[in-house]
Amino acid sequence: MASAAGIGPAFAVSLPLATMSTKVSSETETFKSADTGLTTLFNNSAGFAVFPSIGKGGLVFGGEHGKGLVYQSASPVGEATLTEINVGPQVGGGTFYEVIFFETAESLANFKEGHFEMSAKVDAIAAAEGAALNAKYREGVIVFTLPRSGLMAQAAIGGQKFSYKPRE
Repeated sequence: MASAAGIGPAFAVSLPLATMSTKVSSETETFKSADTGLTTLFNNSAGFAVFPSIGKGGLVFGGEHGKGLVYQSASPVGEATLTEINVGPQVGGGTFYEVIFFETAESLANFKEGHFEMSAKVDAIAAAEGAALNAKYREGVIVFTLPRSGLMAQAAIGGQKFSYKPRE
């Protein structure tokens, strides 16, 4: 069932808004359980975006896609979509969680305005006990990920891109 681009079923992950809100609450607790230091970031950041399920897959060409919710002052303010297309040696697929913390109101505003993109300047940190203690904001953000399922080997080039839709 893989497409011509080599992206399999794990890539097509999308949840209805009500389900996503419940999943985000649950996955926030999953992150806090993986690293209790993340509680401070959830409580003290200007905002955060939680993606409860990002699908990833590839065979030479690959991609990632997921939807999440954006919070400001611990209240949901909108939805976000994460997309990545990449190229390079890779094979496999899987899913993972991702949370992006925004250090300042300005870095959150940049995300909402579409001026944010994951690149080599911003690294994702695997959430594990103690990781948050040494994590430093880079360009106003800290990103943590947790694997859900699957197996993926890659040395691909690409960057995550995001879109934002305010809550109505």
